[in-house]
Amino acid sequence: MWKPATDFATMRCLTHPLLRRLLGLSPRCMPGGLSQNKGPILSPKWSSLRQSCSARPGLVTATDVVNYWQKVFETNGIPEARESSEYIVSFVLGAKTFQSLNSKSLHTPLTAVQQEQIQQLSNKRLERMPVQYVLGEWDFQDLTLKMRPPVFIPRPETEDLVSLVVEEESRKCEKNLGLCFPVSVPHPVILEIGCGSGAIALSLLCKLPQSRVIAMDKEEAAVDLTRENAHRLQLQERIHILHSDVSYSSAKQLLLWGPIDFIVSNPPYVFHEDMASLDTEILRYEDLDALDGGDDGMRVIKTILALAPSLLKDSGSVFLEVDPRHPNMVENWLQAHPNLLLVLRAIHKDFCGKPRFLHIQNQSR
Repeated sequence: MWKPATDFATMRCLTHPLLRRLLGLSPRCMPGGLSQNKGPILSPKWSSLRQSCSARPGLVTATDVVNYWQKVFETNGIPEARESSEYIVSFVLGAKTFQSLNSKSLHTPLTAVQQEQIQQLSNKRLERMPVQYVLGEWDFQDLTLKMRPPVFIPRPETEDLVSLVVEEESRKCEKNLGLCFPVSVPHPVILEIGCGSGAIALSLLCKLPQSRVIAMDKEEAAVDLTRENAHRLQLQERIHILHSDVSYSSAKQLLLWGPIDFIVSNPPYVFHEDMASLDTEILRYEDLDALDGGDDGMRVIKTILALAPSLLKDSGSVFLEVDPRHPNMVENWLQAHPNLLLVLRAIHKDFCGKPRFLHIQNQSR
């Protein structure tokens, strides 16, 4: 989940390649923004190239168009202008990245249809639409997922949350195999709370194919998109998708699948006072309820933790992605609620060195 702009400089670690990839697609708001004119601002140089593109499409290459739209984006204050332009052109040419295009693709003149597609997509970016929504898809782990507003866009750091769950399940399996008399271990049951596009749930299902996965979200748009992505990946028969908020009533429904091994969530955790300083792309297009965690950023986190003991197996785990300010707050909250018998086992850092992921274990049974 994106942090407010107040801490973006350190949170994003601009030199990290994974995060650089996302920055071109849901970037930080830069000063200036769009022009007050009805259309984009174009310099005479680039206006003439645009006319040339339109009049003589056979003379325009992918590199020409990338350079052109980069300049348009820069002139109109669109963040990560080069990356935005490259991803749009690459998408129209059927590639994931501009760097993956071969020499022939780079130097073959674009058709008028391709130029028109690029212009239509670029116009959406000029409206500050994140490129994930502009393209209608994005990669998470090894999956290509459909994306559309207002469903929350998965961020690259959340891939670490998936990895932590996989590592914990592997550790449990190795521990069992090391016993003198290994016992039969049932397939793990995993619950994702707030599934959005299904990125976490579907990735876990692929990484742990023997698992049973339940994905839930209170927003119908998110549930529909998770279902669509599950069908596209042919995983629809192996995942249960629920349209429900996390609550005591939904907990009863979840117990139909039996005690749960892992609860995993990237919940709303932005402090309410920080919401106004989020990126323009986020404020304009994404579901703000998927980010706003209330005054202390822990509104949904507290609910998840309060329900966890009734859902988890003995030694079952909760894995949460949180704000870097939350680990100490969560630990203090757990100590103030000893009846829950939940223990903060580990705090993991993201690739920028910020404490972002919590492993909380159940000891109530």
